[in-house]
Amino acid sequence: MTQSIQPYVAGITERLLRDAGIAPGMRVLDIGCGRGDVSLLAASLVGATGHVLGVDRDAEAIAVARSRAGDLRCTHADFAAEDISALPETLGPFDAIVGRRVLMYQPDPVATVQSVCRLLRAGGLLVLQEHDATMVPGRRVPLPLHERVNRWMWDTVQRDGGTPHMGFDLHAVLSRAGLLVEHVRAEAIVQTPTAHHDVTAMFRANLPRVVRHGIATEAEIGVDTLHDRLVEERVTAGATYIGDMAFGAWARKAA
Repeated sequence: MTQSIQPYVAGITERLLRDAGIAPGMRVLDIGCGRGDVSLLAASLVGATGHVLGVDRDAEAIAVARSRAGDLRCTHADFAAEDISALPETLGPFDAIVGRRVLMYQPDPVATVQSVCRLLRAGGLLVLQEHDATMVPGRRVPLPLHERVNRWMWDTVQRDGGTPHMGFDLHAVLSRAGLLVEHVRAEAIVQTPTAHHDVTAMFRANLPRVVRHGIATEAEIGVDTLHDRLVEERVTAGATYIGDMAFGAWARKAA
């Protein structure tokens, strides 16, 4: 029987938030919250005595996040359609600000950090997770399909204006923004012939962008069979593969 490692992917973020110090009773801002994954995770950590506000400029994603919170009866997580580069100071102060895959899409990440940290109380935490392409794909044997998929994903990030190296840049960005960096770490997502990470949902969501940018056609991707073809390639080669590296960092605003 094969093993799914999807829970492990979510676990990277949970471990980061816990280790950084997100705890019951805290007031937390989730920047670039999208559909609310990180916001709802943070809400589970701060509990009913805390509060989480998720902000994103995508109103449709905010609507989904609100619906998910309602389904979970999570009354201590709210969501608002806001541009993170121009957040009203009246939203703060917060004990912590969190975000995942946010700085990699900012034209000036230092300015973005400085701007959002206006809403952070003195001594408060900024906790960020950024994915990085510098060390991937990692493999000991040729895996042509895996390598193409990796290239499609990161080419899309770059065509969207993102940087593939924000993980390695985190310490420098946070320091230049005037924060006191406490820790930086990285975790790899490892796949084997018996442990798999299904990228089908991600490719379905991003398919219009991949095609629009001319990176690959729908026929080339073959999203309906992509997962099975990736598994078959690894199983046939008996290969271990690293396709993603997630950096996490936390820093503190000077008291």
